[in-house]
Amino acid sequence: MTLRNITCALTLCLLTLSGQAVGKTEVPPYKNKSLSIEKRVDDLMGRMTLREKVLQLQNRGAGRLDEIDRIFNGESYGCTHEMGTTAAECAAMYKELQQYMLTKTRLGIPIITSAEGIQGILQNNCTLFPHALAQGSTFNPALIQRMTEAAGEEAKVIGIHQILSPVLDIARELRWGRVEETFGEDPYLISEMGIAFINGYQKNRITCMPKHFVAHGTPSGGLNCAQVSGGERELRSLYLYPFRRVIKETNPLALMTCYSAYDGVAITGSPYYMTDILRGELGFKGYVYSDWGSVDRLKTFHAITPETDEAGRLALEAGVDLNIDSAYDNFERMVQEGRLDIKYIDLAVRRILTVKFQLGLFDAPYGDPKAVSKVVRSAEKVALAKEIADESAILLENKNQILPLDLAKYKSIAVVGPNSNQTIYGDYAWTTRDTKEGVTLLQGLKEVLGNKVTVRHAEGCDWWSSKKDKIAEAVEAVRGSDLAIVAVGTRSTYLGRSPKYSTTGEGFDLSSLELPGVQEELLQEIKKTGKPMVVVLIAGKPLAMPWVKENADALLVQWYGGEQQGRSLADILVGKVNPSGRLNVSFPRSTGNTPCFYNHFITDRNEPFDQPGSPEEPKGHYIFDAPDPLWSFGSGQSYTTFEYVDCALSDSVLTDKDQLTVTVKVKNTGKMDGKEVVQLYVRDRFSSVATPIRQLKAFRKDLIKTGATNTFTLKLPISELALWNARMQEVVEPGEFEIQIGSAADNIHFTKVITVKGK
Repeated sequence: MTLRNITCALTLCLLTLSGQAVGKTEVPPYKNKSLSIEKRVDDLMGRMTLREKVLQLQNRGAGRLDEIDRIFNGESYGCTHEMGTTAAECAAMYKELQQYMLTKTRLGIPIITSAEGIQGILQNNCTLFPHALAQGSTFNPALIQRMTEAAGEEAKVIGIHQILSPVLDIARELRWGRVEETFGEDPYLISEMGIAFINGYQKNRITCMPKHFVAHGTPSGGLNCAQVSGGERELRSLYLYPFRRVIKETNPLALMTCYSAYDGVAITGSPYYMTDILRGELGFKGYVYSDWGSVDRLKTFHAITPETDEAGRLALEAGVDLNIDSAYDNFERMVQEGRLDIKYIDLAVRRILTVKFQLGLFDAPYGDPKAVSKVVRSAEKVALAKEIADESAILLENKNQILPLDLAKYKSIAVVGPNSNQTIYGDYAWTTRDTKEGVTLLQGLKEVLGNKVTVRHAEGCDWWSSKKDKIAEAVEAVRGSDLAIVAVGTRSTYLGRSPKYSTTGEGFDLSSLELPGVQEELLQEIKKTGKPMVVVLIAGKPLAMPWVKENADALLVQWYGGEQQGRSLADILVGKVNPSGRLNVSFPRSTGNTPCFYNHFITDRNEPFDQPGSPEEPKGHYIFDAPDPLWSFGSGQSYTTFEYVDCALSDSVLTDKDQLTVTVKVKNTGKMDGKEVVQLYVRDRFSSVATPIRQLKAFRKDLIKTGATNTFTLKLPISELALWNARMQEVVEPGEFEIQIGSAADNIHFTKVITVKGK
């Protein structure tokens, strides 16, 4: 064969192979679903430019559907969010956005879509469930998991993949405006609720973002973002406890940092907190997302550095992978100039891409816009919102069993107070301040009472100011009625809406915990009429209300109860629903009486030389008052009565590897079916370092039929008795421990003793 013939043959062969290649495009490994996530990430990162990597570390807010190309300009980002549209509009936009990411960017990297979801999905028209504090007062984790499963269904059809919740902060500083976003004051309760919350969303393959890591909820002076004081033992025993449990038991794919500093060290810029503790000690495997502006605040707030670029470098090297402000914008140039090691960018990008693959975004990133009208705010979800509100309400006072109302006694009822005819939601709800979405207390009572009772209404005062000009109108309405129902409390800001006149919410902290404005004066004037007075507190936190405790005929508390709050409260007031909520945060006697959390050290309230005083007889601890809460953690009455019949332990001598089983028999001795919350507390009788006077370590809520006796089974791993000793070692010390069974932290029915043996 001649050289020319050989050349022609080779050319023909190459053309044939080329034609085959054109006919069948090779799929890059990162798009191959059969490969491991690690291999897919490796392949994708090997194809990415430095700029493409840097953009994966950033959030880019989405806009309207027709703005996608202008906003994203052919580039893929790590994350996005949208806060101002309806569920249907957002679903259509997110579907178009993901198509854009897959087809209009060089490598087709999808984007993580985020939303607030603390009380349901933030997008307009989604179901408005009760706020986190109300979720905590249900003492029913299974119910909260049902809530987030339902909210997750809404998120899924909208195309949302990430929820910026739950809040694992501990509500020990009641002046802080964000108490409403927490599950309460107890780390064990917070853990149980947080685990249930995350599991519900994850059932729909939606990742949650526990926050704010760490110790954010006890700011100095109650001022949002202020320094949190504490030591290593307090950090590990208290503030890290919910994060440790949640990370271990749910394996969340993301986590959010906090704005504050702990013991003088800004968390967001600290490798010790964000890497050594979070990843080393707690075993977190996902990616870290900055709180909004927390990286920039290393410069503008904490004054750690005068340069924004340096703030970004500090946060990235500390372990903050994805940033929501501008501090990561110049990373490409910083790497080129030798001011930032690319290994930190690669590490963060790897974590973010891994989560995108774990969520299945490269294979199925879309929601289902056509299903939005059927799934979002369905009748079943609205009914669930009411069920949660029902179980969250806490009956604290019920003198002479005035509740449930005997409607045969009352021909007319005055419904008054600033919170009587307003739907009140917590921060991070989509609704506007004056929305008619949902049911107010006045509306709920009118629905329930119908034409049987005449209902009179007057606000009497607003919820914040010192104006008294409307009090007379409310008093007149009460005088003309047989009974007064007075709704008082707080109002929260709403995300993205006007915060004017807010008395709770993010950035709205109180210097005084008394009822804001002239609400107590309204109550006092109504009391003078001599008419029975039922007080309904609708608030985002406990307030100091000793006058109410002394003078109200009944006190019913419901934290922000979602869109069905008014109907829920009405059904409880007339006895269609038996209240079963329990206090997840203690009420103070006064502002100066705080902190008033139940799980204090024995030295913190008990003084061996002095006794609490009173205004009539001043003494010395405090001079005019007791250091105990007005109503303690775990408290809550029912329309029925319960008798704690028996308590038995599976063993009395155990090791730190064992688990104790406690069985408690409780009888419903009243005339109405009701739910009781059996609470198990532990106390270390003698310990090498200070331990709380009691700590919640198990609880269970069950319905007990009238006349029936239920057996409650509670499990206690002995490892839960561990402390951090003087050498900062986590150990279960041998010795005696009290097992206390009660219906509240200050109402213990049985006390048993176990012995833990040493090794």
